[in-house]
Amino acid sequence: MSEYDWQLGDLDLPAYLRRVGVAQRAPSLEALGELHTAHVRTFPFENFDVLLEQHPGVALKDVQAKFVERGRGGYCFEHGTLFAAVLERLGYDIERHLGRVGDASRAPRTHLVVTVVLDGRRYLTDPGFGMSLLRPIPLEDGAEDDQDGWPYRVRRIDMGASGAAWELYRLRSEGWDLMHTTDEVPVRPVDIEMGHLFTSTHPWSNFRRRLSLARHGDGQHTTVSVAGVTTRVPGRPTVRRPVADGELPDLLREMGVTLTDDELDRFLKIWPTLEE
Repeated sequence: MSEYDWQLGDLDLPAYLRRVGVAQRAPSLEALGELHTAHVRTFPFENFDVLLEQHPGVALKDVQAKFVERGRGGYCFEHGTLFAAVLERLGYDIERHLGRVGDASRAPRTHLVVTVVLDGRRYLTDPGFGMSLLRPIPLEDGAEDDQDGWPYRVRRIDMGASGAAWELYRLRSEGWDLMHTTDEVPVRPVDIEMGHLFTSTHPWSNFRRRLSLARHGDGQHTTVSVAGVTTRVPGRPTVRRPVADGELPDLLREMGVTLTDDELDRFLKIWPTLEE
């Protein structure tokens, strides 16, 4: 597909690089890893626009305005749309792929990842997941990578007539946990629009009923939901605590969520109605 199909001309690449604090470099695995880590540590994973019923959509110009200009974050269709465009403009050989979160026999294709080919080897990048990869992982059966204390694993599976698919696992205290299954079906802009439409409007979508807010920090990962604040540090027990009364506005700012006063007021009104 051409750059016009993906609206690459709408990307302000210098503004994005300034936002994530990374200099433009020629394509390489080291440069890709630096960019991936900077992205997931800059932009939170969040679904406030879905909960507030004001999502602008996943066109590149809208995602750029939200992430780069407003200093917000979003969910996978937004992260993946922006990251893929950045990589293409930087000269990387990339493909967009859709996946199923959790049980692939039941889940819809509502996750977006980006694969990259470097020196004849494929890598999975996944900047838009609640517990995102910090850097690319080889897209090879059995590949494992300990990412600053968080081990991940890739497994190839045979989908019969549909071809191969790729499972991504994260090692937790109880063992390897399946995150998502990505297929090899070619993706077009309309596929991302349709996935976003389901995720942002269908009553079955968790994003319509629950707050999903997560962010990688330096050496830790934090999530916020109605159930409370969860902090994970590699090698230490997971810490969970409730959200204190009146704490939410400051907590959102600490997580990098910059809501307007009107958005914050509306969110605080629906907060008690959200599911854990």
